[in-house]
Amino acid sequence: MTFVRVEQPRTGVALVTLDRPERMNAMAFDVMIPLREALESVSRDNDVRVVVLTGAGPAFCSGADLEDSGRVPGIEGLTLPTIALRSMELLDDVILTIRRMHQPVVAAVNGPAIGGGFCLALACDIRLAAEPAYFRAAGISNGLTASELGISYLLPRAIGSARAAEIMLTGRDVRAEEAERIGLVSALTPVEALLESCYDVATRIIGFSRPGVELTKRMLSASLDAASLSAHMDHEGLAQLFVRLTTRNFEEAVAARKDKRSPDFKD
Repeated sequence: MTFVRVEQPRTGVALVTLDRPERMNAMAFDVMIPLREALESVSRDNDVRVVVLTGAGPAFCSGADLEDSGRVPGIEGLTLPTIALRSMELLDDVILTIRRMHQPVVAAVNGPAIGGGFCLALACDIRLAAEPAYFRAAGISNGLTASELGISYLLPRAIGSARAAEIMLTGRDVRAEEAERIGLVSALTPVEALLESCYDVATRIIGFSRPGVELTKRMLSASLDAASLSAHMDHEGLAQLFVRLTTRNFEEAVAARKDKRSPDFKD
């Protein structure tokens, strides 16, 4: 049985769904490994311009599966400490795969995003939430740390360090209304309208130049590690010059505005 579905609901859009609703799409290895493989495959699909990631049923992802974590492959002959390291590497790689994808990834957070599920949503480039959604950094309430799968890196950059510290150290729920107010999600919709709202965002992105979109994603990601404003501006300038000098996109945009039509970027 596969626990990940990949569909193409609109031209240029891939919908990737965690499909284990009876376990609230928990992050067992038999879910996360197929998810990573599906995302890698979608990233190589040149017909896909935007990816939407969501969960089946009432939850987005409930984090670690506390009843059955599934089997970690390739651990024969290893002791517990090394198995633990291999396990974390597999989960980390799901987050890094999302960040490496060519296409922007939109999280359709349809319900609870708990622990690792919170991290999964944060790894996406854009997040939209349905009204029943909430976010929880659950590790702290389980006697562990709240820091896992990149959350202590990504969350402060999304909402500010003080707010992130309060959310992570208290382990409280961040409801959808608050998530929108503090900028954790871009928009809040009724649950029945969530996917259509994500597809509308995707359609707008698809209307732009492919290298323009891909380089914008890369620049946003690179900015998180930039050593200085001036160094990052150098990178931005090179990206802008690359598209400006190797395509006729700018000329097409000017002509389209003059003709009062949508541009047709040929890249």
